[in-house]
Amino acid sequence: MGLNLSLMVTTRVRRHARLFAVCLAGAALPACEPIPSGAVGAPAPAYRSATMTGDTASLESLRGRTVLLNVWATWCYPCREELPVLQQLHEAHASRGLVLIGVSIDAGGSGAAITEFARTYGVTYPLWHDPDNTVSAVFQGIGVPLSVLIGPDGIIRWKHLGPVRANDPALAAALEEALREVESAG
Repeated sequence: MGLNLSLMVTTRVRRHARLFAVCLAGAALPACEPIPSGAVGAPAPAYRSATMTGDTASLESLRGRTVLLNVWATWCYPCREELPVLQQLHEAHASRGLVLIGVSIDAGGSGAAITEFARTYGVTYPLWHDPDNTVSAVFQGIGVPLSVLIGPDGIIRWKHLGPVRANDPALAAALEEALREVESAG
């Protein structure tokens, strides 16, 4: 099912790109509808959260970089399954500019438990804490884990509900394209 969902997302990106091109050309202005916020092909919505140290962090501050935002919780078993894959992605691509952010939606007051949980699973990428789960509303998510790849241009390139898989061809292609854009701009 993950492969089918990835293919559907890729097809959707192509469809939105074609529609956008037609809209820019002015050939079908009445038919142009905005891409829904949080959808693949749309600009990433504004999002702010707290880091695990209590500082404020935002996606806007990461503009120009490739961001993989992963929404998770300590009580989510599929989230536990994907943590090693996410850590591998972080280690393999951080030097190329990938910023992987884990956003925990665990309840308020669970900061120490989140930090210990991450340490147990060997997570070294930055963690943000969103106990009100505003991230799901912002990105139109309906569960966890939810992962969103945002290109350096701020456009959502890939979105996936469910655990990230190491062999996901749609993620690999979208990630490579976004990282190349960062490298060519640098």
